[in-house]
Amino acid sequence: MTQHLAAPAPAPATAATPTEWWRDAVIYQVYPRSFADGNGDGMGDLAGIRSRLPYLRDLGVDAVWLSPFYASPQADAGYDVSDYRAIDPMFGTLLDADGLIRDAHELGLRVITDLVPNHSSDQHDWFKRALAEGPGSALRERYHFRPGKGANGELPPNDWESVFGGPAWTRTTDPDGTPGDWYLHLFAPEQPDFNWEHPAVADEFRSILRFWLDMGVDGFRIDVAHGLVKAAGLPDIGSHDQLKLLGNDVMPFFDQDGVHAIYRSWRQILDEYPGERIGVAEAWTPTVERTANYVRPDELHQAFNFQYLGTHWDADALREVIDTSLAAMRPVDAPATWVLSNHDVTRHATRFANPPGLGTQIRTAGDRELGLRRARAATLLMLALPGSAYVYQGEELGLPDVTDLPDEVRQDPSFFRAAGQDGFRDGCRVPIPWTSAGSSYGFGTGGSWLPQPASWADLSVEAQTGDPASTLELYRSALAVRRDHQGLGAGTDVTWLPDAPAGVLAFAREGFVCTANASHAPVRLAAPGRLLLASGDVVVVDGELELPADTTVWWAV
Repeated sequence: MTQHLAAPAPAPATAATPTEWWRDAVIYQVYPRSFADGNGDGMGDLAGIRSRLPYLRDLGVDAVWLSPFYASPQADAGYDVSDYRAIDPMFGTLLDADGLIRDAHELGLRVITDLVPNHSSDQHDWFKRALAEGPGSALRERYHFRPGKGANGELPPNDWESVFGGPAWTRTTDPDGTPGDWYLHLFAPEQPDFNWEHPAVADEFRSILRFWLDMGVDGFRIDVAHGLVKAAGLPDIGSHDQLKLLGNDVMPFFDQDGVHAIYRSWRQILDEYPGERIGVAEAWTPTVERTANYVRPDELHQAFNFQYLGTHWDADALREVIDTSLAAMRPVDAPATWVLSNHDVTRHATRFANPPGLGTQIRTAGDRELGLRRARAATLLMLALPGSAYVYQGEELGLPDVTDLPDEVRQDPSFFRAAGQDGFRDGCRVPIPWTSAGSSYGFGTGGSWLPQPASWADLSVEAQTGDPASTLELYRSALAVRRDHQGLGAGTDVTWLPDAPAGVLAFAREGFVCTANASHAPVRLAAPGRLLLASGDVVVVDGELELPADTTVWWAV
């Protein structure tokens, strides 16, 4: 049942003197299940998040993005929403959400919530009624119900396949018990796709936006932002290769031009509210240039740069994607948005521990020491680039993926289906460690919903705090420098320095230089200024630096 709550006062108005805070914000992704457990049931919740907000303030981030906490049967970890205006009891209540938003604002943190508009849960009232009422129900028009092919409708309406594996269609049973129409689900069968051609769907989501904006949230991360509109007639693909969520193929159900009218209407709503509320697109597109369409001046504010996330630790490849990204965002006057890890991909400390070419979901631990060294260097490189950056919970601790989870504890829905995604996303979702001891290293008092490795005691917040060599203190220092140095943050350009050694990325911004050695060997170069921060041990002697492999250095010039 939806709980209703008097709306708090909105965030302080800044329309008169806009800060455009989102152009250089560092935004921290909280995966609610795995951040902090406030009631000791082994599952993270809003009370736990609320108790740890001071940690995020002290880390130095500007905003918090919360993955879904809405009422849900949890068939896909909350990305199957049954009520968009209610909190799932496993996470708390609307009062908890209200308190979290208020506390965050008092600490100077903005709050971005996940929104899931491509599909609902099959337990959403609309869908349940559509099934119960049978063929001819007006509610069926709000989803994609179609008769099947074949003599008796026994074949799916087209050849689309679910991102999670298997057909993208499930056949219904009519109220009289006979086989009925099929419905479309690009993800799990429990996640039927909305039909965004129906005006009731658009009306409903405009209302949902206002509900949460009235609650005080500062913006929305839009799940599967590229998937809302399907090509007319739902045409066959003509290929039976399994789909990949984290790919860039041109598909008739992804990145259709019709999605942009939706976001233009949403931008009008966001602009009605004070405090510069924003929209962030999770948009997997064939090119960075297509991604830029989502952040035109009258659409959304940010779009994740998945081309950057998917780039291995290689100087030439990184320079190319950096140049392409900045060039694509410049004509639409949008910030580039950089990200290295999230809840859907292998943590970059593990990706970089493995050879290139394995993609973004990796099953092997690789060389842990190498991976951490590269991850630290990649972080300083990312935070030096113009625009906004996203940090996924635990990456500031240098956490690797947990690649040896036993099959019996896995909960990723794609793990239980044929082909599709690899189904190993649980490895990046293991609850993070706060203390060096305890049943769940400070995550809560009742264990954790996924087992944590014993080695994580040494990676906990408690163990790393105050250790100048720790990854946590590196992040704290980097975010402090980034906040205070005029040459870092917002912008659209870098100046690549000539004569950089092979394998080294070297660029300048105002009063600032970044040098990153992505090669396999140390290189010698002239120190371009005063050393601000380094991802590893470096020594400057008589104005010369030997820059170790897999190391990034920041300089004031």
